[in-house]
Amino acid sequence: MTDISAAKAKTGVEGLDDVLSGGLSRRHVFLLEGEPGSGKTTIALQFLLEGASIGERCLYITLSETEEELRESALSHGKEIGNQVTIFELVPPESLLDADQQQSLLYSSDLELGETTKLIFETFERVKPHRVVIDSLSEIRLLAQSSLRYRRQILALKHFFSRSDATVLLLDDMTSEAMDKTVHSVVHGVIHLEQLAPDYGSERRRLRVLKYRGQAFRGGYHDFIIKTGGVAVFPRLRSIEHRSSFERTILRSGISGFDDLLGGGIARGSSTLLIGPAGTGKSLFALHFVEAAIRRGERAAVFVFDEELGLLFSRTKAMGLDLEAMQADGLVYIEQLDAAELSPGEFAQRVRDRVASFSAKTVVIDSINGYQAAMPGENALILHMHELLQYLNRQGANTFITVAQHGLVGDMKSPVDVTYLADTVILLRYFEAEGRVRRAISVIKKRTGHHEDTIREYKIGTKGLTLGEPLSGFQGILRGVPIFVGDRQPLLQNHDEDGSHS
Repeated sequence: MTDISAAKAKTGVEGLDDVLSGGLSRRHVFLLEGEPGSGKTTIALQFLLEGASIGERCLYITLSETEEELRESALSHGKEIGNQVTIFELVPPESLLDADQQQSLLYSSDLELGETTKLIFETFERVKPHRVVIDSLSEIRLLAQSSLRYRRQILALKHFFSRSDATVLLLDDMTSEAMDKTVHSVVHGVIHLEQLAPDYGSERRRLRVLKYRGQAFRGGYHDFIIKTGGVAVFPRLRSIEHRSSFERTILRSGISGFDDLLGGGIARGSSTLLIGPAGTGKSLFALHFVEAAIRRGERAAVFVFDEELGLLFSRTKAMGLDLEAMQADGLVYIEQLDAAELSPGEFAQRVRDRVASFSAKTVVIDSINGYQAAMPGENALILHMHELLQYLNRQGANTFITVAQHGLVGDMKSPVDVTYLADTVILLRYFEAEGRVRRAISVIKKRTGHHEDTIREYKIGTKGLTLGEPLSGFQGILRGVPIFVGDRQPLLQNHDEDGSHS
């Protein structure tokens, strides 16, 4: 049975209770506002069904939707409204829709305001609910006809409910004139829902708690989705809330020469950025760290924005890296993401879930270019990435993110500068020598220790990645057109270890 003496009434909405620091304060009136289609009714039904699941009596007073519509809405999410939830609709029975009885029709919009209020109070006294939803205030606002009368009516409702043990949720579809904040000043808390339509892709939804008297809450915007089962909220990530202790050991990639370039390897709980033009092997370097993590007995998570998984599996398998088998064995979690259908909050939550439930200690995000497409702007990308990387670092996870630069050689531009966020930055470049296009790698930043300041050539063959000795006899490699400044410099041979041409 329910304990109505508990301080908070849980909403039943995944993530929303976290934003509200536990739920809604009992015996208070709250406002849930948003334009039509933003998810108000779904959240309201989840709020009542959550109460019903713990034995509370619940009442849904509807002035706009019918009982049948509400029950169908619940069934669409795989939920059934049982006897614990009473639905009271202020709409006329079908028999009153006869043309001969038009004068006696009892539409909610035709009711006198006092009569409507009286019916609400009578229903409440009959049911004696612990949770109440009134849907929606726009109908009451129309009946009031003036701002003063509407405010008095809302105050009357508030005072009536305050004498009971009910937690009340008022819904408002915001169809009245703008800047009408009458209810905001009266209620105990306000939750605002928004629905955004990007130029391409599905709609994005987010919410913000505008007010919550006497209670700390998680401020700012929080992304949410409406899926089968109801609304799921993705609380804004604050990395400072997530700390853990771990030993900062040095982790190696297992690639000869690469670990030397990195000064022995990378520190646990750090982030690494691999930046360079398309085709330089950024993903392959990151996946070698995934393989090394699995050899250590750890798990990894790979989030792919840009490449089809079938192609990724086939090309890495040809180099001796069988990601598909690792996934089948439960050693690595690999997910292909569609930036057009994904909000940044939902992505951050997916990463957090993999670290928490899958115990992933190595995380690959490939690439920032695809991740940026899910952002409303560059500034938001920087802030989201900062919080996500800080969170992963504090969990002792190693993060590898890739950025594809515009162009192939010469002066290349990045879509967004995230180099200052990463602990280690690895730069990959094409250069021309002896009539061939070659690849070079260098480490330009490492916060967690020393590293080589040299540039090494590398090649991608059927045996994977091979690094050569430091190219000390060249200048201008990073610009793409090197110049000999010393003795003849040995370059990597253009064949694999097995002698086959690469």
